[in-house]
Amino acid sequence: MDNRLARHFRPALHRLPAGQPMVSFTFDDIPDSAAKIGAPLVEAHGGHATFYVAGGLLQRWSGHWQGSDEAGIIALHARGHEIACHTFSHPRVADLAPVALRADIAENRRYLTGLDASIKLENFAYPYGLASLWHKPFLAGTFRSSRGTLPGVNRDVVDLQVLRATPLVSVHIDRDGVERSFDDLMASGGWLIFYSHDVAANPSPYGCTPDLLRCALEAASRRKLPIVTVAQALDRAGV
Repeated sequence: MDNRLARHFRPALHRLPAGQPMVSFTFDDIPDSAAKIGAPLVEAHGGHATFYVAGGLLQRWSGHWQGSDEAGIIALHARGHEIACHTFSHPRVADLAPVALRADIAENRRYLTGLDASIKLENFAYPYGLASLWHKPFLAGTFRSSRGTLPGVNRDVVDLQVLRATPLVSVHIDRDGVERSFDDLMASGGWLIFYSHDVAANPSPYGCTPDLLRCALEAASRRKLPIVTVAQALDRAGV
């Protein structure tokens, strides 16, 4: 219920520029395969991705994938990918009291900026995709945007604290679905955000195959779309 309420109340409204379609590829947590396989694929198509990192999950086995390590985060940042913020320990935001949420995000910021002081952590993604109405004002004052997992294209006037994102997840979308997402983007002239986790030949229920990621990147290239990080997209949108 909190997640549904967050989609409709206390919005941080911003009008996206018309007729300037763009696409972002984002990876959550992050699995080692996203850094080692996903990032190079995005780079090969002239773009950079956004990685929403939960520092407490690095170098750990999740039950589905091995987490990336500190060197992987530093390398991604050095190559121009955006390092963005999850929470440190990956709880659902709605389960945390305000003081606990602030502390968890502060811990994530200390940890990641400790790896490289130039990491900014400008943007946030809700763990499990679940937003919280009660925490939106704090997040709006802390981050440029917060991304959920409600699918669809961000178009016209958007709530920057509940950005839409379409799953680039093999159990949820196929090549035809990817093409339909891009057709919707081109018709609206908005901003399409994909999210995924691991990138593997046999991905988890939350990840995608390299072929599916490559399909989406090729679809963007055919349409001559800019492949931008979330921070770059917000710059283009005047946020």
